[in-house]
This record gives sequence, C-alpha cells and structure tokens, in this order.
Amino acid sequence: MVASQVSQAHTGSNSSRLTIDLAAIRHNWRLLANKAGSASTGAVVKANAYGLGIETVIPALLKAGCRHFFVAHLSEAARVRALTTDAEIFVLNGFLPDTGPAYLTHRLIPGLGSLPEIEDWRSFVASHPEAQPAALHFDTGLNRLGLAPSDGVALARAHHEGTLGFPLRLIMSHFVEAEIEGSATTARQCAAFRNLRTLFKDIPASLCNSSGIFLRTDSLYDLVRPGYALYGGHPLWSSDVNPMRAVVRLESPIIQTRTIETGKAVGYGSFWTAKRPTRLATLSLGYADGLPRGSESTDAKIGGHVLIGGVKCAMLGRVSMDLLIVDATDAPEDAVHRGALATIIGDELTIDAVGDSAGTIGYDILVSLGSRFERLVIDGSDA
Repeated sequence: MVASQVSQAHTGSNSSRLTIDLAAIRHNWRLLANKAGSASTGAVVKANAYGLGIETVIPALLKAGCRHFFVAHLSEAARVRALTTDAEIFVLNGFLPDTGPAYLTHRLIPGLGSLPEIEDWRSFVASHPEAQPAALHFDTGLNRLGLAPSDGVALARAHHEGTLGFPLRLIMSHFVEAEIEGSATTARQCAAFRNLRTLFKDIPASLCNSSGIFLRTDSLYDLVRPGYALYGGHPLWSSDVNPMRAVVRLESPIIQTRTIETGKAVGYGSFWTAKRPTRLATLSLGYADGLPRGSESTDAKIGGHVLIGGVKCAMLGRVSMDLLIVDATDAPEDAVHRGALATIIGDELTIDAVGDSAGTIGYDILVSLGSRFERLVIDGSDA
C-alpha cells in the first residue's frame, strides 16, 4: 500500500482511520504459497483475522485460492463457515466438553491436543459418524497445548488398526522460535516431528508457520499455516528487508496545536519536559484505540513516533486513553494544522517498528487495533 492510494482528507468524524488493503493480503498469500511449493497453503485467521476482521479478510483469501483456515475458537470458526461452504476449518484451541454439536453443524475439524479430548471426540463420533475427521496436535517443545510425542506410538497403532474411533485429517505441531534462523530449538522440534511423521505416513502433516515457510523448507510437509506474514508482518529476524507487502495504514487527525517554552512539561505525570521551544500536535487516538502505553516518551527514554508531512515526530509523555501528544516542531509548517492527518502505521512506521518502539511485537499491535477507527477497505492491483 502506498500513500497515494489513500485520500489525505479526513471525513470530519474526529476518529482515526484504518486502511486495509485486500490486494496486499492476496499478494502475500500467493507469495507464501509460491514459497511453500507443493504443500498446500492455508491461513491463520484467529483473533478476528489478526484484528482486521474475519468478514473482511476471508473473501480476499478465498479469491486468492485459500481453502484451509485455522482459528482459535468455535465462535471464529462459525463466522468463517458463514463465508465459505467448501473450505476446511480447523479449530486450534482444543475440543471442549459438550461442543461436539457445534462442530457437526458447522463441519469443523477439531485440533485434539490431549488424551481426554481424544476420548471425548471418540465418544461423540461413535454416535455421529458423519462428523469431520480430526487433527492431532503434538507438542514438540512449546509446552502449551498438545499431545506428548510419546503418545504418538499408541495413537498411530490405534489409527492403523482401526481402533482409534475416528478418521484423521492432519497431524501438526507448533514452532517455538521459527523466526530465528539456525535455531537449535527449531531443529529439535523438526526432528521430533519427523519421527511422528514416520508413525503417521498416510496422514497429511503440518508444521510450518510464516517464518518456517522461509527458513525450514525441509519441513514444509503437506500444509503450511501462515498467519502474521499474511497481514504484512516481517517473518524473518535475520533480514532488514520484509518480503511481505504492507496491509494496514493507520492515520489520525490533528485536533489541536500549540507551542510551549523550554522547561514545560507534557502529559499526565509530567514525565516529558521540553528541551527547546516545542510545537505540539495533539492527535485523536490513545490506548483505548490499541496504541500501547509503552509507546510513551519520558525524559529518560525515547518512545514511539508518528509521521507528519513525511517527518518522524516523537510521541511525548504518557499515552492517554483518547489522545496522543507529539512533537511536531520539525514537521513541515503546512502539514501541522487542525484536521491534517498524521501516520501512526505506514511507510517506514511498519507494524514491526511500531511494536518495537512500544516494547512489544507487531502481532500485539495488529490484534489491538481499535473498534472506534473509521475502517476503509481498498482493493487495488494484485501485481
């Protein structure tokens, strides 16, 4: 997405504006699918499609060719199913008691990550053989969700002998630090999953996330599960160049300007003090809109920035619930006025850069994007 694709005039609603580029999402999915080679490429759309909206993102991914979706919760899965009749939908956060009917109604695939979940699903399938196959989720090092690899032998035997009680669609695991090139932890996980794969030779396997698609081409298997990179996140820590196209742009109107003298304090708690005569611009967004409080600047630390007239302007003092104060002293005079737009995410201020400056990660920035924003969905060229 480039700035010229977005009008620089504001509607006057006094809210910030989030622009979502559907063509960029499609471009990113196709780039990942190309990297995945013969493996099928799915999409992780949990957390409301990483904050961008399931109803907004799913049609774009379907248009690109995606037919495998991964969500965290049943409620998300139902929303995805309402948009597609034929795609496979995997629910990652385990199979909870008494939820079988919802899986049946929406034709969902449960990710089974414990022996009690397997037993519950077996019991449900015994009386509902028309239910979808299941995925087995193995824990190879994250110690969060998943079956122990040692459970694999008995489960594979039951599968091959026909006593498991239900068909299998997938075996899968989840990386700990796939974004770190040469990670010994990732190598151990790949080895553990390779052993599991030999036990379930007739079942498709899935291991790679966004970063794994780039760094673990020896472990692509049958289905890859990109998430963050689809939405423009940088999948590689080892490179300064992000291969993904930016998907979101966040802009906020200036609602007031003023100039303060040297020595004047700014914001709640007076944590930032002017070291020079400073032109301030107050923007119409704050932590209620998902802007992390860690973006604040104090006299002891530099926080985040916005762009005004293409110039980086520091966020000053504490981030308020609805307002943000920035140092617009060095911005072009004609760009600093009531109603002008400042860029919060966009151009050099990528989601990763914004996360870094706030002491968090780009994932956190994406999924926290506020509900008060005016949302503008654009659909430009896929080229």
